[in-house]
Formats: sequence, structure tokens, C-alpha cells
Amino acid sequence: MSSSAQDPIPQLDLGNTFGALFIGVILAAVLFGLTNVQAFIYLQAHRSTGITFFKLVVAWLWIFDALHLALTIHCVYYYLVTNYANFGVLTEIVWSLKLQLVINILIVPMVHLLYVHRIWKVSKGRSRIFPVVALGIIVALGSGIAITLAWAQYKVKFFKDLVSIEWMTYLSLGTATFIDFLIASSLCYLLATSRTGFSSTDSFITKLVGYTISTGCLTSICSMSIIITCAVLPTTFIFIGLQFLVTKLYVNSFIAFLNARYYMQVNAIVDPPQFYERHGVYHQELHTSGSQDEEFHKSRRDPKDEVLHITQPIQGIMPQSMTSTMEMKSFSSSV
Repeated sequence: MSSSAQDPIPQLDLGNTFGALFIGVILAAVLFGLTNVQAFIYLQAHRSTGITFFKLVVAWLWIFDALHLALTIHCVYYYLVTNYANFGVLTEIVWSLKLQLVINILIVPMVHLLYVHRIWKVSKGRSRIFPVVALGIIVALGSGIAITLAWAQYKVKFFKDLVSIEWMTYLSLGTATFIDFLIASSLCYLLATSRTGFSSTDSFITKLVGYTISTGCLTSICSMSIIITCAVLPTTFIFIGLQFLVTKLYVNSFIAFLNARYYMQVNAIVDPPQFYERHGVYHQELHTSGSQDEEFHKSRRDPKDEVLHITQPIQGIMPQSMTSTMEMKSFSSSV
């Protein structure tokens, strides 16, 4: 009887099963810390604008992200602390592990729809009904597949039964990766075709395209990694540990996308204020310096000629700088 009780012990490798879940929770906590920083920066940058739609979106995403982390922590604590060395319980799927997948299904389609909304804003003035409606339908279909996966996993009681629904996992993650590719490609195309010819605005667009590609690649790489590990290592929990990170990456990618355009906008319009300040100091020194007044009286020059000599370069430069800045502000507000 004692030998039968010890049979499950050598068959269970805690390193690549519940150890993988433990590492996944640690990495998820790190990404949640980045979510806090991103949300704080966004709210601080817009603290004077009152309650807006995207402030509510950031708060909503943060709440769901925190709830997702709490569920994953409960899951790991339940297996590794509460039921330490209870190998009979380790074969069962705890309720928090099932519920975290529901939170994942709520967050990922929400982020996809928010990106579709950004595509609608960027494509202003173009034929945007068909592409946006098509993307919305694809996101809805992906959400339906994810909901079906969550329901199938909810009915599973033991980890060994997850093998029977592997194909649903592949289909759900593959659909999410395909949607990420479509959204990133659409945004990059719209941004690339929105160049105005001004160097500051075009530089802003180029950086924004880079942010879009990098954030889309992060979520896609994570989803593909889950598919590969689930197919190659189905008896381990490495794919579940990676699944803990998908939600965090989607939340971070969207809030970072909101913050990036303001960082780049500030960097792009630094030169004109320095130009005006530099000329303002020059004018002040011209009228207040005593040595210059003495030289002025000695030379007997006409003051109008001196003022005209200083202001002529400003009149030739200010319209182009102001036009470029106004063009970039109008574009960034649509993005």
C-alpha cells in the first residue's frame, strides 16, 4: 500500500510543471509593475483633462490586469503552499486557473477593439468603413473561439484532460496572432501613407510605426511560443506559464502605444521654443546692455535698421516652423 501511494511521486516533475507556473507568475508580476508605471505616466500626462474615454479604458485595463495577477498568484499558492506534497490535488485544475482564462478572454478582444478604434481615427478622410468593419468581424470571430475554449476548459477537471482540447488552444491563439498581424499591418500602412513632407511630422510617424511593429511582435511571439510549447511539450505546464504573460503584454502594449505618441510629440517640438527663447534673450540683452548703448550712441545708427536686421530672419523662419508644428499636432491628435 505504501508503494502505491509513492507511485505518483517519481512520475511528477515539479520543475517543468508547477515550477514553470511559479516562474510565469514572477514574470507576470514584473509585467504588472510595468503596467502600473505606464498607467501612472498616462494619467499624470492627462491629469488636467478631466475624465475622458481613454482614462476610463486605462483604469479598466489596469483593474482586469490586477485581477488576472491575483488569480494566478492564488493558483500557484494553492498548489505549492496550501497543498504542498498533496499529489492527489496537484492533478486537478483549481478554479482560479480556469477563471484567469476568462479574464484573458475579456482583455485580449478589448485591446483588439481599441486598436480597431485607433485605425478608424487614423483613417479619417479615407474609405474606412469596409476595413474597420472587416476587422471588427474578425475580432468578434476570434472572441467567439476564445469563449468556446474557455467553456471547454471550464468543464475539464484534470490536467491530463487538457490534451483533448489542444486543437482549440491552437485555433484561439492562432486567431489572436492573425488579428495582431492585421492590426499592425493596417496601422503601419495608414501611418506610412500619412506623411506630410515636414521632417518633424515624418519623423514622428516613423517612430510611431516602429512602436506599432514592436508591440505587435511581442504579443504575436508570445502567442506563437505558447502554441509551440503546447505542441512539443504537452506534458509540461510551460505553455500555461507563458499564457500568464499574454494578458500583461496586451495591456502594456496598448498603454505604451498611448504614451509613446506624447513622448515623441514633446521631442519633436522642442526646437521651436528654444529658438524663440534664444531670440528673446538676444533682444533683452540688446536693449539692456550698457556697453551696447554706448556703442550705439557713438555709431549714430538708425534703430529701425537694427530692429529690421534682427527681425527679418525670424519672419523668414517662423512660418515654416509653426506650420510643421501645427501639422504634427493635428496628426497626433487623430492618432
